[in-house]
Amino acid sequence: MSRVAGSRLLPRISALSFCTASPATAAASSSSSTAEAAAAAATASEASSTAGDPSSQPPQAARKPWGALMFASFAAVSAAVGGTGYVSYAYSLDEVDQMTRELRKKSKQPIPEDASGFERFQAMAYAAAMKVPVAAIEVYLDVRSQIEDQIRGFSEPVSDKLLPDLLPQEQHVLTLVLDLNETLVYSDWKRERGWRTFKRPGVDAFLEQLGRFYEIVVYSDQLSMYVDPVVDRLDPKGNIRHRLSRVATKYENGKHYRDLSKLNRNPAQVLYISAHAKESSLQPENCVEIKPWKLESDDTQLLDLIPFLEYVAMVRPSDIRAVLASYQSGDIAAEFIERSKEHQSSATSVKGFLIHIAVMTKTANDFTG
Repeated sequence: MSRVAGSRLLPRISALSFCTASPATAAASSSSSTAEAAAAAATASEASSTAGDPSSQPPQAARKPWGALMFASFAAVSAAVGGTGYVSYAYSLDEVDQMTRELRKKSKQPIPEDASGFERFQAMAYAAAMKVPVAAIEVYLDVRSQIEDQIRGFSEPVSDKLLPDLLPQEQHVLTLVLDLNETLVYSDWKRERGWRTFKRPGVDAFLEQLGRFYEIVVYSDQLSMYVDPVVDRLDPKGNIRHRLSRVATKYENGKHYRDLSKLNRNPAQVLYISAHAKESSLQPENCVEIKPWKLESDDTQLLDLIPFLEYVAMVRPSDIRAVLASYQSGDIAAEFIERSKEHQSSATSVKGFLIHIAVMTKTANDFTG
């Protein structure tokens, strides 16, 4: 039994001897672990001290050339951008082209065949040095030309001749240009009905009466998709000969201006009537400004202008701008009526004076006879 028990206990002891180290072995293992930890700590301490040691860093002089190069590059780019902006602001495209033409031409001159070796070298060096600046100038001119063409397409009227030529038998006819909104009509929006456009009082009689004397043109800053249907319903009799919309205006400083010089008409024979004439036209000397209409039922502005416009059409002044300049009050219709009354009164007085002279003369003749 003891042998059996001993034999059964032997494997366990042997196994235990593999799992549990002896005290000397444990001490040796502990000392080796401590040595390794100390070595690792020393290595880390040396690395940290090396990282904090200024002598271990790359010299400051090694970083200076890169910093100077970056600063020089930034300064060069800033100077180029600033110079380009100033040139674009101070000079037109034609002026820049003219100023740089000689430089570009000189950089492309061929080398003479009879030139000496030094002269050839000098010419080649100059051409190589000017290659980049000349290419930059040409790129600038090309890009600016394209940009200005695009801007001009949005800001300038669609054509330099917005109206067709007058017929030979109509060369004496004056052109009456009319604004649309708050001059002939008023557009109003309400939630329950949406947008509606109303005709100004007297607009039908105004168009029909003056259509016999003038070439009537509607010139609006609204889109054609608005102007065309409004004019179609406003003037079913066709007294308005032409209609111009936003594409025919000049866009400047955030506003659309009517440029009467693009109408293909003699400026001395053009009148522009608008509720905002002075602030919507580039030619204020051709303007007749009236009160803006905002659905007032007792408005008579258009009807009041008919006598003045009829008189101008019949008199046919050589320059309508001189006639408009003679009215200083701002209300041309009212001032014209006052002038007409004064003229009629003076004419009546002259006529009465002449009749009185004739009567006195006849009485004197009868007395002497």
